[in-house]
Amino acid sequence: MFQPNMFENHHHLLDHMSHHHKSSDENEHQFDVLRDDEFDTKSGGTDILENPSGDDDQDPNQRPNKKKRYHRHTQNQIQEMESFFKECPHPDDKQRKELGRRLGLEPLQVKFWFQNKRTQMKSQHERCENTQLRNENEKLRADNIRYKEALNNASCPNCGGPAALGEMSFDEQHLRIENARLREEIDKISGIAAKYVGKPMLSYPHVPAHGPSRSLDLGVGSFGAQSGISVPDMFGPGDLLRSVSGPSEADKPLIIELAVAAMEELIRMTQAGEPLWIRSLGNSVECLSEDEYLCNFPRGIGPKPTGLKSEASRESAIVIMNHINLVEIMMDVNQWSTVFSSIVSRAMTIEVLSTGVAGNYNGALQVMTAEFQVPSPLVPSRENYFVRYCKQHDNGMWAVADVSLDNLRPSSISRCRRRPSGCLIQELPNGYSKVTWVEHVEVDDRAVHDIYRALVNSGLAFGAKRWVSTLGRQCERLASAMASNIPAGEVGVITTPEGRKSMLKLAERMVLSFCTGVGASTAHTWTTISGSGDNDVRVMTRKSVDDPGRPPGIVLSAATSFWIPVPPKRVFDFLRDENSRSEWDILSNGGLVQEMAHTANGRDPGNCVSLLRVNSANSSQSNMLILQESCEDPTGSYVIYAPVDIVAMDVVLNGGDPDYVALLPSGFAILPDGPGQNVGGIHEVGSGGSLLTVAFQILVDSVPTAKLSLGSVTTVNSLIKCTVERIKNAVVAGDPNI
Repeated sequence: MFQPNMFENHHHLLDHMSHHHKSSDENEHQFDVLRDDEFDTKSGGTDILENPSGDDDQDPNQRPNKKKRYHRHTQNQIQEMESFFKECPHPDDKQRKELGRRLGLEPLQVKFWFQNKRTQMKSQHERCENTQLRNENEKLRADNIRYKEALNNASCPNCGGPAALGEMSFDEQHLRIENARLREEIDKISGIAAKYVGKPMLSYPHVPAHGPSRSLDLGVGSFGAQSGISVPDMFGPGDLLRSVSGPSEADKPLIIELAVAAMEELIRMTQAGEPLWIRSLGNSVECLSEDEYLCNFPRGIGPKPTGLKSEASRESAIVIMNHINLVEIMMDVNQWSTVFSSIVSRAMTIEVLSTGVAGNYNGALQVMTAEFQVPSPLVPSRENYFVRYCKQHDNGMWAVADVSLDNLRPSSISRCRRRPSGCLIQELPNGYSKVTWVEHVEVDDRAVHDIYRALVNSGLAFGAKRWVSTLGRQCERLASAMASNIPAGEVGVITTPEGRKSMLKLAERMVLSFCTGVGASTAHTWTTISGSGDNDVRVMTRKSVDDPGRPPGIVLSAATSFWIPVPPKRVFDFLRDENSRSEWDILSNGGLVQEMAHTANGRDPGNCVSLLRVNSANSSQSNMLILQESCEDPTGSYVIYAPVDIVAMDVVLNGGDPDYVALLPSGFAILPDGPGQNVGGIHEVGSGGSLLTVAFQILVDSVPTAKLSLGSVTTVNSLIKCTVERIKNAVVAGDPNI
């Protein structure tokens, strides 16, 4: 059996090497119900109208009684039916008969009581809802009047004369068209802007932050979770996300104006063709013409700062998710960070300016910070401070637009800023959606390592194709996780849908933890301990304290990235195959690896979650379990794994809570080495080779206050170097093209 102190086994191995259902009443005869004044609200409907529908035989020549007969229930009958109503407001025939027998009532009397009770509850709810809507309508009308008055009094900061929104550098005809569009947009969100009335600034200089700064704390300390993502306990000296302040009241009108203009630009960018967008690389990649862009969008956030270069890309795809759910993912920072965990290393909502109207995200506006990454310590992350605006358009179409607010930061220095970017989401039949993504940034990428430069320059590292590919793969994963049964073809010890869902949830947390700890985030303090150039090994230590999802103690993370002359598909298939695991996994100690469970989470065979048993030749290491998830898309692939306790895993497989299973994920990120070759008109991504990142997490001491020993660092360094050599030897020797 696998011992509870499984994470300490690393020492032994390293030493060895050195809503409710629909009522059936709809199909029944409709009975008259009591008016509000006939219904005794104090007793919860104690008076029941006898023969309310006139079903009993009557002499047609006789005039009906002017006074209807009532039956008053006893207090005990009322209490019993009230209690039953809370559990089941729509009893069926059998339940009505049983309740009537117990209370000494006819089933028809019971039925009338429940009908009247439902009518009473519905009427009360409608009255309350109407009152709320009436008050909200009055408030919006008053806010609209105030905001229009403020707009009429707006003045130009340059000349002091009257100003109209959008008055910048367009010629007069274009200016009028733009003004009309902007006014229409601003009218729709006037309920938001009214409380932020000020003198709107209509040009975009570097505006210093106004008012006192409110410091934002991401939860420094031990391993922790903020906004749904894992945050290490160390922050680098250049970490900007930790200290960004919320916008001042004076900045908010400008933020609203920027968001409206960004939405207009995004819509035009997603729908325009040539000459704004030009096809290249065998007609497979769209490139933005900067000259054409400046002619079409002279406003924006100002000229490109010195030292920054432009990156712009556009990509479309059909994804298996309802458009409403996609909008929710984009506007909920927790879901957004999780779905795009391989790209978004950290994210946070600074302030919500509007939650939207009509019960959805239409008109939602929020100020955010985010850090975007490539899974390698050799590529610096990109930090952004931006506003996100969501709007519903006609014909089932939604748009989510981002634009940088760098002008509002305390410092004007920025290594990356986001011009209007985002996605257009079009509703399709059968729960599918078409997503068109535009990614447009200005960035200083001079610190990117040479082996990753071609990948970054091609747009595959941070561009629209990576966002759309990741979204498509994650939508398939979510659809798989929501399956109410166990799909045919899945094998192993998973016997219930609940157990399958718990294992997929545990794997999701494992992937999230790996992705947020492998990149060059400013929250990480990587130290180079060996090598010079491509094979540098970088390490950092982190403490795990009071986190049921991680073993307590000192965790040493080690990572290295290198180029290998083998296509990414070949490397991915080799690393995810349990039959070839013994060729590279030193910690398995040469033991036989057996797949105990396998569940698919996408259409591609490589997208799956597996539970592996390592039957080690070393008797003290017998029956170790490994949870593994592998996934791939056109822009990259991952093989991520973690040792798991056999007792805890048994609880998960029986549908138990996976949040208390301790994990220390390790694994691989495999990226193409660039845009590849265009041979015979066929564009092959990564045809030149692969960029492979190897990352380990090792528990070096179970006491969080312990000091890190030099011996532990040396051992982990040897482990990762030996693993790299084994992988190189195995995949290069096994590739017939080399």
